Amino acid sequence: MTSSSELLVHIRRADPDRFFTTLFAPAGKREALWLLYAFNHELARAREVASEPTLALIRLTWWREVVEGAWRQHEIATPLTKALNEGVFKRADLAALIDAREAEAASEIPDFDSFMNYTRGTAGKLARIAGKLLGLDSDAVEDLGTAYGISGVLRAAPFLARQGRSLLPADDTTEDQLIATAQALFKAPPPRAAMAACLTAVYARRDLGKPYRPRGLGDKLAVLNAAMWGRI
Repeated sequence: MTSSSELLVHIRRADPDRFFTTLFAPAGKREALWLLYAFNHELARAREVASEPTLALIRLTWWREVVEGAWRQHEIATPLTKALNEGVFKRADLAALIDAREAEAASEIPDFDSFMNYTRGTAGKLARIAGKLLGLDSDAVEDLGTAYGISGVLRAAPFLARQGRSLLPADDTTEDQLIATAQALFKAPPPRAAMAACLTAVYARRDLGKPYRPRGLGDKLAVLNAAMWGRI
């Protein structure tokens, strides 16, 4: 069984952006958030580590079976099964995250609407589930998570291009249009009760329209400031 400290180390390495936001959640909720984000990282890795799309779908099917109740001895799957059995997460919520990840195994994301379904179904839905863990089911939380998803795709685009991959819409949607769409989602005021689930949008606001740069102290200070004042 994965211990709390092992889970902390895992998610801090795997998803440092989201890990830092969990530090602003109530202490009793952090371990569940770490587990949720670790599960999401496993889904994101499905296509990253697969040599071909079919293998990515097989990995996603493995996780779908876990969510449906199959027992797996695994550092994330085992505690996830326990959390599901205890009602910490809804199976339908986690299954929806898996469904949305299938877009990454397709040859392309054909158009803007498909792209928005993808980003809302992955980063947006993830934020919404995190908000539920914190006691609030909110459209605003999902919108802010979606903004982070859009910025994440744009941030990763040059690296994916070197691998011959793209998660950008394959139609004539421009980067400026995607930036404007994400910025419009910032208008949703972050609910205080689920602030920790909204804080990834701080990174999005700092990243959009700018060249890639590694995370630094300024990013953490911006998240800290947003958490203190309740504004993204």
